[in-house]
Amino acid sequence: MLVIRRRPGETVVIGDQIEVEILDATSSQVKLGIRAPKSVTVWRKEIQLTREQNLAAARENSTPEMDRLKKALLRPISGL
Repeated sequence: MLVIRRRPGETVVIGDQIEVEILDATSSQVKLGIRAPKSVTVWRKEIQLTREQNLAAARENSTPEMDRLKKALLRPISGL
């Protein structure tokens, strides 16, 4: 891992197409501006992890379980 110090207004360049500018910094938080081509996906790490967990959970459901759930949801409710 590369660790460098930057102040607000300073920029880090990644490769030829990605720039990360320090917009603001306090003792508890840093605000970044990221310039990257639209073809480059930029995610916050916690969003990426949640997305991966959701995709994995969706793959774990078997077809018989999904069919059983679908039938239960489509079953008419008695007493209405």
